[in-house]
Amino acid sequence: MQGVIKSYDPGTGSGVLIRDTDRAEYELAPDALEGSIFRMLRQGQRVIFDLDGSERATRLRLGSEPDMASPSEPPAPRQ
Repeated sequence: MQGVIKSYDPGTGSGVLIRDTDRAEYELAPDALEGSIFRMLRQGQRVIFDLDGSERATRLRLGSEPDMASPSEPPAPRQ
């Protein structure tokens, strides 16, 4: 799933993100940034995420998802 960060507290690691497709809000799981390139998050930052068993956002990462119609690589140059 893809969304944007609504809020993030670097001191506690708590935060909320909003899913693009339906504007649903999800709290960040305690392990949301584990193994990711993120050290912290900023409001409005776009991320891809999964949901854990408690419906909290986890496994935050950068990138694009095919179902969001985002291209995986740039188009070839015209000749």
